[in-house]
Amino acid sequence: MRDRLNRVIYVGKARSLRKRLAQYFTPSRQMRSDPKTRALLESVWDFEFHTVNNEPESLLLEGKLIKEYRPKYNISFRDDKRFLMVKVNMDDPFPRFQLTRTKKEDGNRYFGPFAHSGALRVTLNLIKKRFGLRSCRPAVPGEADYKHCLDHVIKNCSAPCVGKIEREAYVARVEEACGFLEGRSQEAVAALEQEMRDAAGRMDFERAAQLRDMVEDLKRTTKPMRRFTRHTLPSTINPLTDLEELAEVLLLPGPPTVMECFDISNISTTHVVASMVSFKNGVPDKSNYRRYRIKSVVGQNDFASMAEVVRRRYSRILLEARETAPELLENQESPVEAVRRLVAQREADGRPLPVRLPDLVIVDGGKGQLSSACHELGGLGLVELPVIGLAKEYEEIFRPNESNSIRLPDDSGALRLLQRIRDEAHRFANGYHQLLMKRRIGESLLDDCPGISETRKMALLRKFGSVERIKKASLEEIAAVFGIGPRLAEGVVEFFARLRARTGGVA
Repeated sequence: MRDRLNRVIYVGKARSLRKRLAQYFTPSRQMRSDPKTRALLESVWDFEFHTVNNEPESLLLEGKLIKEYRPKYNISFRDDKRFLMVKVNMDDPFPRFQLTRTKKEDGNRYFGPFAHSGALRVTLNLIKKRFGLRSCRPAVPGEADYKHCLDHVIKNCSAPCVGKIEREAYVARVEEACGFLEGRSQEAVAALEQEMRDAAGRMDFERAAQLRDMVEDLKRTTKPMRRFTRHTLPSTINPLTDLEELAEVLLLPGPPTVMECFDISNISTTHVVASMVSFKNGVPDKSNYRRYRIKSVVGQNDFASMAEVVRRRYSRILLEARETAPELLENQESPVEAVRRLVAQREADGRPLPVRLPDLVIVDGGKGQLSSACHELGGLGLVELPVIGLAKEYEEIFRPNESNSIRLPDDSGALRLLQRIRDEAHRFANGYHQLLMKRRIGESLLDDCPGISETRKMALLRKFGSVERIKKASLEEIAAVFGIGPRLAEGVVEFFARLRARTGGVA
């Protein structure tokens, strides 16, 4: 379900959309709805639906969309917990299946995700027993592990730890098990169904019920997933009309053809970032989007962060304008007029400049963020540049040196336009924040490197800046890092060499 601004506000699944929506929109049910559901129904403006083949696919897709859009009226799936997957490293001496919730570019083979964790665990136990695969944790199991493990006694393991099976034969079993997880399990299912019928014929109904549940779990896990189709309705937004209304509301000399909006993303103090998105003629101008890492602010301080990003953005524009026309800012006219005159001259000559000042600056926030932005603009001599703040809670519009805010009707085209650019800035800032977090997760590759502790990992990252630079560093450069030394440096170089060999040179 989407609202008037085309934002996703609720994601749900159903076998029958007609019956599910009737639960919401039947008048008698609306009267009995709780306040949250009534608020949802008042906000719904449009629908988008996806068609899938079965219930597990719908569950996986529902979780994916909720994590992607974080709808206001959803409760489940909003955390960072993901569905289970199975991974196996075929380069291990004796590979074993492991459960994981994240997929990395580490050369391992991954299967999933799987919607039913219980069915997956039952299937893995069945696979280990059927193919004699080990479930012990040591990277290279040995005699000591053999003494404390009973899997070989109950015929659940082929005991590679003591040489009862050669590595080539064991890996062949793992390959068969991988094919089993990929859906090539018809023979096993048929055998279990026959055993179930035999048990029922012997009136051993308890064993037959166990086999029935096992077959169902196996079918759930190995059922192939297919792509879904997507259906949506076209948008009816009129950007030019919204621009004219916005100019009238803010008393601007004309429709703001170019608007720039700033947003700060500081989910944690690890990475504080900002975004600047540009709208031209009321629609996104993605070629002029910018993103920033906050450098001068320690901790979470939205006001100081907003001041830094505004200062960096418009001081750069003035610097580029001065480099283009050195005499530009030497006369008595204001910087705003000078830059706009330069842009107009270049456009008349058929040589348009990529740099220009916007017709309206929007900051995501209330009086505090607006005051910080105005202070920086004043310091740059851009006091004539129109700027407003848009506060989220009540969608209030704040203007410089005015204590009272402007509140527009919910169906106002000007408000919808401001909300679109604000939400786009928020999306772009969060996307950059997530990108930096993914890069940080990539640093966890060092956790798998033998001999590299957390302290040594941080020392390497401080020295080289990223895992990619560590991969390209020479043995002598790595050995020169404090706490590493020649012997450990050789292990690091060999670790990345093996990783590149497993991934075909991609890692």
